[in-house]
Amino acid sequence: MNGNRRATLSDVARAAGVSPVTVSRAIRQPDMVSEVLRKRVEAAVAELHYIPNTLASALASTRTNIVGVIVPSLTNGVFDDHVLAIEEVLQPAGFQVLVLNVHYSELEEERAIQTLLGYHPEAMIVTGVDQTERSRQLLKNAGVPVVQTMDVTDEPIDLNIGLDHGDAGAAAVRYLYELGHTKIAHLTARGDPRARRRHAGYLRQMRSSGLDTAGLVQSLPRISNTEMGRELFSKVLADVPDVTAVFTCNDDLALGTLFECQRRGLRVPDDIAIVGFNDLDFCVSAVPPLTSVSTGRQQMGNWAARSILEIIRGSGERPEQRSVDVGFSIMARGSSAPRAAARRTGT
Repeated sequence: MNGNRRATLSDVARAAGVSPVTVSRAIRQPDMVSEVLRKRVEAAVAELHYIPNTLASALASTRTNIVGVIVPSLTNGVFDDHVLAIEEVLQPAGFQVLVLNVHYSELEEERAIQTLLGYHPEAMIVTGVDQTERSRQLLKNAGVPVVQTMDVTDEPIDLNIGLDHGDAGAAAVRYLYELGHTKIAHLTARGDPRARRRHAGYLRQMRSSGLDTAGLVQSLPRISNTEMGRELFSKVLADVPDVTAVFTCNDDLALGTLFECQRRGLRVPDDIAIVGFNDLDFCVSAVPPLTSVSTGRQQMGNWAARSILEIIRGSGERPEQRSVDVGFSIMARGSSAPRAAARRTGT
């Protein structure tokens, strides 16, 4: 073949000794051909440096094998893990995952939905359940499976899997209260809907337990990081020096709180107990390891992807249970313990 000419589907078919239809199927739906044929096609593709014409394939088959995914952040490990869980199901099945980051913006989410729908995806996966009315209508009218993840609702656009963030926030407070803590702070960052629900759960449980929250809630209107955790915890200490426990809206803030405790010579968990949220990988590696609320983000991604495959490759019928609450669990580690009998008297 002329080295200056781009390889075609027919070139790959001749090199592999199969029909063009088999090549197309091996590329677009690898699980639909035998392993022997797939390897022959893969070898020919590699040898010829063949690049499939995605647009032509979509026009010919009315199928794009694209699944659109919208996340609020690409710097947050929660969503990295979630997207990887989606990809590990869809990519082996021949689907490409297109991910757009909307920076926690409702307006950007509307634009992202429009952009992805312009590619005629086979399905859409969106983060959260608080889309604008326009976004909801765009998704409802798309004519493809739509899965809302990471939160729960009684009125899903189509399918929904997540957890109740309010209940999770309340459970974190209840856990600390049962350890004997009564001065329990809450640190939160820019209030996306899920963080706001966790905060509401914190307030609900504090009231239910008869606990005061004056000076114990600190927040800043920007994306969270460990430095913010240090800053917010310092504000709590300035207002409530005898605070004994902290529940943070995510693990970055929890780690920052731990760093600030270490900087000030405060012992964790003896002086300050810390509970984070999401149970990111670094929680296990921290010293001491961080207690955190585990949220099942990989499970949500796997379920969303499997549900999409079942609908696309099955009868098109939705599962009987269209909204799934995966729940949560508190992973108790070294950063939390029963309140010590003797406490520091100042900071």
